[in-house]
Amino acid sequence: MKKVIFSLLIYFTSAPTKSFSQGCVAIRSVGGLCTMDHMGNNIDSSNWMLNLNGRYFRSFRHFVGTREQKHRVEEGSEVINKSFTFDLSLTRNINRWWSVTLGIPFIANDRSSLYEHDGKTRHHTHAFGVGDIRISAYRWLLDPGKNAKGNIQVGLGIKLPTGDYRYQDFFYKNDSTEVLGPVDQSIQPGDGGTGISAELNTFYNLSKRVSVYGNFYYLANPREQNGTSTARGAAPSATASRYGSSTMSVPDQYMLRAGVNFSTKLLTFSLGARDEGLPAKDLLGGSSGFRRPGYIISAEPGVTLKLKRANVYAYVPVALRRNRTQSFADKKRTSITGVYAQGDAAFADYSINLGATFRF
Repeated sequence: MKKVIFSLLIYFTSAPTKSFSQGCVAIRSVGGLCTMDHMGNNIDSSNWMLNLNGRYFRSFRHFVGTREQKHRVEEGSEVINKSFTFDLSLTRNINRWWSVTLGIPFIANDRSSLYEHDGKTRHHTHAFGVGDIRISAYRWLLDPGKNAKGNIQVGLGIKLPTGDYRYQDFFYKNDSTEVLGPVDQSIQPGDGGTGISAELNTFYNLSKRVSVYGNFYYLANPREQNGTSTARGAAPSATASRYGSSTMSVPDQYMLRAGVNFSTKLLTFSLGARDEGLPAKDLLGGSSGFRRPGYIISAEPGVTLKLKRANVYAYVPVALRRNRTQSFADKKRTSITGVYAQGDAAFADYSINLGATFRF
């Protein structure tokens, strides 16, 4: 088996909170799911790849740490995010060693809650538009023409702040009053920062039918805050100002994947594990501002149909462990008050990823 699926994909969100967090771990899209061709001698300067990927999920289960707040769903106070992302990625294979990729996400998000509005009835806010564009360069560490059995690829990229990170919608207060303000961080199309991404992709063919793969992705966002208010059109609360959560942070994010593929003539079946998250502390720059850090570990089954010049695939990561960790603001509040503080976030049970990669 000379082909293996490389998923360069991150995007899970959730929802926000009364004082600090009622909400969401916001992992921005990084350009969809890209199926790479490892037939080294066939990669030359004439090769292009176009990847089209759609991702959908519905987050509604609230967690503080790893403990689910089941009462939120039972009483109807849960925050529900419905997120659809369409990623367009164009890859140019310069030669069999080097390639460059341009990834453009298009985002449509819907969020419904009680607490953001009048606290009694469920209302919706929306966000739509182009997300943060990413440009990346990749290089195989071993000669692809001589190492079809296994190889390691490294990548370095830049994420541009092209997505709107101040998107606004109306918040319902009563029958005669609606307030215009920035929507929640979890559904903003962009994060407002210029980021640096690092990647490591590897595969090894155990036999003609069985292979293993691994992916690592990290996005460092040096910018600390983007200046967007978290008050939803109102004045920031004294609590939010005191603990540094009155404006949105620009957080880092990461993803780890590993698994096994079984290939037939036309189909490749995949089963892997996936860990994606948003750390409480950034690798570069400061970490203050509002964020909902956490991670989700998923089982990731998938299937790919291999055609002559295209691959069509479906992946459905299913959540196994969800953890909303302590944020920078939570830790600051704990230090000042002496009372342990930790906000919550809403997670999805699964996400659906459908797409196709075309080679020309």
